[in-house]
Amino acid sequence: MKELSIFVDESGDFGKFNENSPFYIVSFVFHEQIHSINNQVAALNHSLEEIGMRKHTIHTAPLIRREKSYKDYDISIRRKIFHKLFCFTKNVNISHASLVVDKHPNSTAMDLTKHLSKQLSALIKDNFQYFTSFDNIIIYYDNGQYQVTNILVAIFNTLLSIDCEFRQVLPSEYKLFQTADLICTLALIKTKLERGKKFTNSEKIFFGSEGKLRKTFLKYFEKIRLENNTKLKVTHH
Repeated sequence: MKELSIFVDESGDFGKFNENSPFYIVSFVFHEQIHSINNQVAALNHSLEEIGMRKHTIHTAPLIRREKSYKDYDISIRRKIFHKLFCFTKNVNISHASLVVDKHPNSTAMDLTKHLSKQLSALIKDNFQYFTSFDNIIIYYDNGQYQVTNILVAIFNTLLSIDCEFRQVLPSEYKLFQTADLICTLALIKTKLERGKKFTNSEKIFFGSEGKLRKTFLKYFEKIRLENNTKLKVTHH
């Protein structure tokens, strides 16, 4: 049985427009279960243990901004944690996609739902042959925002006739959910840069420069976007 796991994370909320957070992003990580990641998970856990962070759940945005559980860690340790998750992501066989909605002062929750639904529908239709090459699809989301849960259930079940199972997940349980969090955070930073915004102070301290971010991280993630890998994967199946 061919099975596809999809891990979902989001950035933003369905509330009123805020000029400091004008985007809503939903990111997806696609993992074919035929490709085991047990060794990579074990390696990531071991590398985190080496720096005294056994069983740590990585949250990328607070890591960059030195917030919450990372407020007592200096830049060198936080960069090590980031690079360990990035290296794990490079060593597993995945693809990804992100939906981006620009919020406006007059935007409503209904507008956001409409735009996300349209984009997700387009994503599935554009890659329909790939999705329907599986016997089963399992979608993992932490149910952080019920609107996203409703969109996922409605669109996947409407457009795909194959079995789609939805599971609520804790970020600590799946490394690929932490990868989805990483991709979502980078998608937000990339979107801000594309819209003419500059690095925040914390982003500048963490990455050094926009050029380094693009060359070291964004360039790689561009290669493994779903639309850049679908034809190869369909042929593989």
